[in-house]
Formats: sequence, C-alpha cells, structure tokens
Amino acid sequence: MTGLLHSSDGPGIFSAPPAGHVPGDFLDSSTRTSPSEWVRSRREAAAQRRVAAKHARTAQKLASLGPGWEVVDLREVAGTAPMTYLAIGPGGVFAITVKDHGRAKVGFAGDVVQIDGRRPKYVLEARENARLAATALSRVAGISVPVMPVLAFAGSGVITFYGMPKGCIVSAYQELGRVLNSRGERLAAKTVKKLYAYADHPGTWVNSAFDRYEWSKNDSQP
Repeated sequence: MTGLLHSSDGPGIFSAPPAGHVPGDFLDSSTRTSPSEWVRSRREAAAQRRVAAKHARTAQKLASLGPGWEVVDLREVAGTAPMTYLAIGPGGVFAITVKDHGRAKVGFAGDVVQIDGRRPKYVLEARENARLAATALSRVAGISVPVMPVLAFAGSGVITFYGMPKGCIVSAYQELGRVLNSRGERLAAKTVKKLYAYADHPGTWVNSAFDRYEWSKNDSQP
C-alpha cells in the first residue's frame, strides 16, 4: 500500500508526506522571519543593550557625587526615558537629563541646541522632567519643592555656548560633581533624607505625567 499511513484508528487517516518533504514545510511562510527582519531585530536588541549599559554606567557615576547626595533612577521609579535621574543633596534637588552626543560638536544659542544640523528639544525635555518631578514631590511632601533642570552631555565633542538657556544648568557629564557641589548648602541632611525617601517610593510617581511624554532624538525646534 502506498500513499497512506495506518494508525490504530484505522487506515487512510494520515496522508504520507510528499517526496522531498522537509519538516516544517507545512508552516505558513507568513510566520517565518525574513533575513531582513532577523537582522533588524538583532540590531534593535544590540542597540537596547548599549542603551542599558550606558544607563548603568551613568547611574554608577552619579552615585559618586559625594557625601550627602542621594540619587534616584527616574526610569525605574517614574518610567522616564533612560539616563534620567534625580539628585538630592546639600545644593538642592536636580532633575538630571543625560545625553550622549559622541564626538559631535554641540552648539547652544539660548534654548536652542544644535548637533550635526539637528535641533533636538533637549532643553525643553530637561525642563519638563524637572517640572514633573517638582509636581510629584510637592504633592507628597505637602510643600513646594523646587527642582532645577540639569542637562548633562556625555561625549567627547566640544560644547560651544552663544547664550545659555535660562533656568537650566548645562554641564559636561564628567563635571557634574563639581557643578552640583558648587551650589552650596541649601538643604539640611535631614531634609535630603526625607526628600530621597519620597522620591524613591514608586507611589510618589503614580499620578505623574511622565508617561505622557515621549522624546525623540529626531524632534526639532522650529
């Protein structure tokens, strides 16, 4: 008998596979991953690993600001973009937004940032992070808690200023410790600990609006 396979349930139930059949050929081709999709997924996974590694290195660096400072990873507690932190110490409360510009030159003209012909909204992003952090902390503390936006650049390219943005600290990432410690002593150690406890509690950020904002590196100011 050819063309049929027998089972205990009776003959002719299963059709024999055609000659040259390879296991898996019966799968719909639409379920298979094309070579281009496979390459793209590998690149995306590698990019995510690089971002995670940079985020971890930045967090480790900020942890060494010095005695009296506490750092909260805003990505973990508030769901912000990677490399966004809250530093609380003698000099005050600072929302730190770190951007890696590599070897590219960075030009500032007030609020306008220019990198390789692009004008990303970095200053606006830093201010919004600070505003949302101040809103969340003030709500749980029951008093107004000012938060200063900080835009820190991690890269080797030169940063040129033709005008500083108002109300926003701009610094090379490597200089953050010096810059923040130069702000003097505005908060007592007891206050720093209390604000850190608020900031490190996920419940503080439950009603925050961080998740409403998605900042793209390709966004440009007019």
